[in-house]
This record gives sequence, C-alpha cells and structure tokens, in this order.
Amino acid sequence: MTKTPLRIIISGGGTGGHIFPAVAIANELRRRLPDTEILFVGANGRMEMTRVPDAGYKIVGLDITGLQRRLTPHNLLFPVRVFRSVRKAGKLIEEFRPDAVVGVGGYASAPVLLAATSRAIPSLIQEQNSYAGLVNKLLARRVNRICVAYDGMEKFFPANKLVVTGNPVRAEIAGGIRAEALAFFGLNPDKKTLLVVGGSLGARTLNLATVAALQRLREAGVQLLWQTGKLYFPEAQKQAEAHKGDHLYALEFIKRMDLAYAAADVVISRAGALSVSELCLTGKASILVPSPNVAEDHQTKNALALVSKGAAVLITDEHAQARLYDEALRLLHDPERQQQLSTRVRELARPNATDLIVDELLKLIKK
Repeated sequence: MTKTPLRIIISGGGTGGHIFPAVAIANELRRRLPDTEILFVGANGRMEMTRVPDAGYKIVGLDITGLQRRLTPHNLLFPVRVFRSVRKAGKLIEEFRPDAVVGVGGYASAPVLLAATSRAIPSLIQEQNSYAGLVNKLLARRVNRICVAYDGMEKFFPANKLVVTGNPVRAEIAGGIRAEALAFFGLNPDKKTLLVVGGSLGARTLNLATVAALQRLREAGVQLLWQTGKLYFPEAQKQAEAHKGDHLYALEFIKRMDLAYAAADVVISRAGALSVSELCLTGKASILVPSPNVAEDHQTKNALALVSKGAAVLITDEHAQARLYDEALRLLHDPERQQQLSTRVRELARPNATDLIVDELLKLIKK
C-alpha cells in the first residue's frame, strides 16, 4: 500500500511541449488523489518558472542550462552548473522525500533524476517526440519506466521499460465551447477564424508569413488569432493594429488554448509533439509547418504521421512564405475538406494518455 498523501516531484521544462504535459500529469494525480503533494523543479529563467505557478503548482528553480554548439565561457562553466544543480536537487529530494519522480525532458530533469535514481526512488520519464531528447536518452538506463507517444522507440530506449501511452494533454483542451470562445476573444460569429500557433516560444517563419498575409486575410473577411511568441510580439502587435476593427489579433501567448481551438475553423501550426496531440484531440483541420531546427527533423516525422493518414496538410518551412496562405485560404473556404481532415485527425487521438501515464507511476510506487 502507498502512504497518503503521496509526494511527487515533476521535473523538466524549457518549452510548452515539456511544461504542459507535466501539468497534465499533475492535474490527473490531483484529480485521483486530491491530497497529493506535488513539487515542480525547473530551470531558472525558463518559461516553466511562470507557467507552472499559473497552473497552481509550486516550482523550485535550478541554475542549469544546456550546452551551446560552440566553445564559449558558458560551456566551460557547464560542468560546474551540473554539479551544483545535482547537489541542490539532492537536497530538495532529501527535504521533500518524494514517493516518485517524473521527468518530462528539458535541462532541469537531468539533475533531479540523477539525484533520485542514485537514492533508488521510483522514477519515470515521459518522451513526447518520435526522436528522443538528449536528456531522456542519457537517463533511460537509470529510470524504472519510460512512457512514449510513438511506436518504434526501442532504438532509443531499453524495450523492457517502454510503455506506449501517447502524449498527455490537459483534459480541458478539447472542452472549449465555440460561442464562449468567440465572445472571449471578441470575434465575429459570422466570419471564418484562423488560428496560428508557432509553439510556446513562437516561430519566425510563421510570423513573417502571417505579417505578409494580413491584408489578404482582411480582404477575404477572415479573422485571426495569432500567437507570436515573446520576441516577435511587439512588431506583430503593431502590424495587426494597423488593421484595427478587422478582428486580426496578435497575442504574445494564449493561455486559454481550449477557447482558441474552439474558435478556430482552421489551425496553422508547427508540428511539435504536443501541438500534434492537441490537434488530434480537438479534431481541428490543420496545416502543419514543421520546424527545420530540431534534432533529426523530428517535426517532419510528427507531421507525416498525420499527413499519411489524410489527417493534415503539410507545407515545408522553406515554402511557407510563398504557399502557406494560399493553402490556408483555400481550406478556410472548403468546409467539406475541413470536415474530412477533422474526422481523420480525431481517429488518431489518444485521449487516455494522461491516465495511462499516471497508472504507470502509481504501479511503480506500489512496488
């Protein structure tokens, strides 16, 4: 029998693709066992340090960063930062005394899981992508269980530790009501709505293509919800405000993604693992523009998993500025094709992924 309340540490972050699955796991733990004490551990200066408290959870930051591709003073200090972070993580574990530790990828999960596994604390990692992240690959032989979203992950991880669960998506993401969503964003119910999301940090290619298309969207009577990311937001806001009154909205970050999906007729998105999982769960007709700046081009593999089933449209990053909005406008005015894409993408959803991961975590604790 497990003791009550359970105490769980969840570590990792860096991008929404790591943070939101972590929050989904925490939410499901709290739903099942409301007294569970959950502590997040992230990297100081990264977005988890604000997003996790926004979700209602406590987080502690480590001074850990990744290696840069060239020799820099920053890299020379990397071993020192790792040593200090592992030591701090060890102190956190000794003080918090968790029943289990979960890693979701990102810099902060490495020192926490190293400290946990050296103390024989049950440990689980969750890998979102079809190409495993470096931290998760390094930790694979130390942890007890590895939850993955794709088949064929034996090439990265020990087969006897693998469980195919899908990616955890916040339960509320598919629960948005269209009328509420339109009112929330100030949109016109008589117009088609396009949602553009470049991931939690934004995407330069999508932003540049969208700026160039604002006039075309206005002329076509299409309204826009455009998540730009922090760096591009000031310029995007200025460009969008030039079309004030046309329902073309630039937003630095969309907290209510459930309502954004509910409002959208068509979604333009990068093909990160979390984005793909959300599109499947919400059943949205989408155009995917995979980022070329990721390991082993794994976003293209993510996108092709949908495109090969007739469940999404693919435009390459290099062709986005020339072709993206031609395709978007065609799709927005073709409800039959939207419905076809929506039906097929729903068939690929794994709505019980979070349940399966929490099941595996509780099994480890009971052992």
